[in-house]
Amino acid sequence: MPHSPRHLISSADLSAAEIQDLVKLALVLKRTRQRVLDGRQLALLFEKPSLRTRVSFQVGMRHLGGDSVYLTPQEGVLGEREPIKDVARVLGRYVDIVAIRTFGQAIVDEYASYSTIPVINALTNEEHPCQALADLVTLTEHLEDVSGHTLAFIGDGNNVATSLALTAVSLGMHVRIATPRGYQLPEWAATEASIRAAEAGGSFATLTDPELAAEGADALYTDTWTSMGFEREAERRRMDFAGFQVNAQLRKIAGTGVLVMHDLPAHRGEEITDEAFEGEGSIIFDQAENRTWAQAAAICKLLGVDHEVRR
Repeated sequence: MPHSPRHLISSADLSAAEIQDLVKLALVLKRTRQRVLDGRQLALLFEKPSLRTRVSFQVGMRHLGGDSVYLTPQEGVLGEREPIKDVARVLGRYVDIVAIRTFGQAIVDEYASYSTIPVINALTNEEHPCQALADLVTLTEHLEDVSGHTLAFIGDGNNVATSLALTAVSLGMHVRIATPRGYQLPEWAATEASIRAAEAGGSFATLTDPELAAEGADALYTDTWTSMGFEREAERRRMDFAGFQVNAQLRKIAGTGVLVMHDLPAHRGEEITDEAFEGEGSIIFDQAENRTWAQAAAICKLLGVDHEVRR
């Protein structure tokens, strides 16, 4: 029987200790850019368009001495031209690791079940573990020890909110997720976040009042109200999310020095005002930059070369 590789499909796949180690490793790689991936190849299988995800993976591999191949949505490699199980077994003969950006989580699950090499979830409708790791790297840069700090997510209980909650509470943060009724975090994610919070000494709360969530927060985080794949709901969502905007009022409620976060792309004037996006405390482009290093750290961990990095 071939060795079963380690995958990163869900943020729940990572223990608190592993998340902490990945954050530290990402910061080391960002500072030193050690070429520990010489000769390693990454395949990017994307069914959704991308700016940050594609570039950050490719640049990260190149910085660490590896290389990558990008398969476009038009190539239809995930079940259109041939079965997923065949694609997984073919690519396992060509490359060392695969990152998949697709729609349903079941696609990544199926691919991983047949893959002989590590698989990374580079975004699905349900989760975005790479973004969450980058967010924790960014918060660590600005807050040093994130434990005990409060993070308020305002908006849709979507893939970003799910992975962020699971990751942040694991490091002892107090996480508040404020969503309109009907848009809350999936029940399994809220349950898992509560368990992890109790273990790490943090807390987790789901709310429907954004002002209550923002009160005294160290960071305010938001995301688009209408994620890819939900465009038909855009007009209804604009009405449902009225009042869930990160703006001057919410920043004032949070208090002096609050950090403002967004995973991009942003719709200014909807989930966030231009003033909040561009204003003091915005660390949005730091988040984008740190996608490179969080993902590089995950690749090193999954390929088992993290022990080669000089810390």
